Formats: sequence, structure tokens, C-alpha cells
Amino acid sequence: MHIEDIILRHSQRGMTQLRPHMAADYCRQAAEEIFSWERGVVFMTTGFYVAGYPETDGPTGTAVLASVLREMGFRPVIVTEPENEALFTIRGFETLGAPVGSEEGFFRQQMEAYRPVGLISIERCGLNAQGDYANMRGLSIREHNAPTDILFAIAAEYGVTTVGVGDGGNEIGMGNLAEVIEKELSLVPCVVKVDYLVIASVSNWGAYGLAAYLSILAGRHLMPSYDWASAYLEETVSIGSVDGITHERVAHVDGFDGTVGKEILDALSEEIEAGLEEAAENTRRKAS
Repeated sequence: MHIEDIILRHSQRGMTQLRPHMAADYCRQAAEEIFSWERGVVFMTTGFYVAGYPETDGPTGTAVLASVLREMGFRPVIVTEPENEALFTIRGFETLGAPVGSEEGFFRQQMEAYRPVGLISIERCGLNAQGDYANMRGLSIREHNAPTDILFAIAAEYGVTTVGVGDGGNEIGMGNLAEVIEKELSLVPCVVKVDYLVIASVSNWGAYGLAAYLSILAGRHLMPSYDWASAYLEETVSIGSVDGITHERVAHVDGFDGTVGKEILDALSEEIEAGLEEAAENTRRKAS
């Protein structure tokens, strides 16, 4: 089994239709790229506005991946609206507030001040083909959404590589498959492209997939446990996050309850252990 198979389980929004248009090991490729980065600041952006609140998909995946990056020697800085910063400071993650209405000059200042070695977006709305920021129902959220996708539009000028994680079609990175999304999913797609796109049935799971591959590449199990992720998810709900599908203030993600999240994280943990054992066996063979 591949990690890509795990993060695409229970697909309900057409992501399996996009998979044939991507490399079979797309998540591994993205993780290998991240692993190759010089250890420094990594800008991570997340926080999707739904019914007056940030949705539960995005922050947990970002926190899990940020914790792995931190263990690897990176300095993750989470870029989101000021009102969403508390979702991450509760676990001691560094944040950068990007106010709604921020313009390109603001983001250039941040690129120059922080000099990030890479950018990662996880479930973050990007500009669509109609020049707007819209939710899955096609409704504009521009007045609530800081345009952090500008960072991705200017990244190449600074020699910075970009990674995007999405599960629907309107997230940063889905511009890589905009024509396919418009044709096969009948959606108005995001047009913002990234160097490495990771698709998943739930964006949190895509971030978990990256964390799993990075653990294997690092040679140690760095990904937090389900209990850690579940407790964090509960904390975000207590602050005000809601399920992106039902809009309920419960610790569900895109309509999935905790049993499904546990299934995904447990399966990924098994893949990590198998990958670490395989690497150890290869080392033993070379030594003998």
C-alpha cells in the first residue's frame, strides 16, 4: 500500500478523478522536496472561512506537519488572519498575522524579512478563475479571506519552492489541475499553481501523508499520535472552529468523525514503521 492510497480513502469530492493526472507518488515527491530544503523558516498558510468561523480541516494537519518540521530543524511560521492565530499559539507555534485586504507589498515585506526556504499551503482558499475567493458552494469569502496566495504567486521571484495541499478544487495549488477540475468536477477552480500539489480526500490527511513520508526520510517516527491530533482538534473547536460540511461546532472534519481520522492516522503510522524497518533492513544488507 502507498501513503497516497491512504490519504485518498473515503473520497467524496472527486479527488480520485484527479489522481490519474498526477504522478503515482505525488505525495512522496512533495515530501522529498521539503526534506531537501535548507533548514530555515517555512511559511505555512491555512484557515478556510466557513459560516463565520475557520473550518476544522486545515489547522490540525498544519499543526501535525509543523510539529514534524520543527523536529527536523525547520522554523515553521503559520500565516493566517489575526483572528485565527490563536488556533496555533495554543500549541506554541509561531504565527504571522495577515489582515484581510493585505496587498502584494505586505507579502513582499514578509518574504524579505523572513526569507523562507519554502511555502506550504494546507486547505487555504486561492484566487479562482473568476477572480474571486469562493467556498465550496461558490459563495464569495473575499471579505473574510486574507490573500495569502499572493505569497505563492511571487515565490519564484525569491527562488522559493511551493507545496499545496487541497481536497476540493478551490484551494491554493489546484491551479495545477484547473482545466481538469473545471471539466471533470464542474467547479470554478483555483488558478494559483504550486511546484508540488498534494491531493487528499481531506486536506488534513494530505498533511499527515507529508508528515509520514518525512518521518521515513528522517529515519524516525516524528508524526504525532492520533491522541495528540484529536486533542488539538478539540481545542480548535473550543476556540470556534466548525465542521466545513455541516457547519457544526463539533470535532468532525468534512463530515467525518474521529473514528475515520483514527483509521487514517493509524494506517499512516503503520506505513511509517514499515518504511523505517525496510530502511533498517537495507542498511543491514549493505553492512553484511
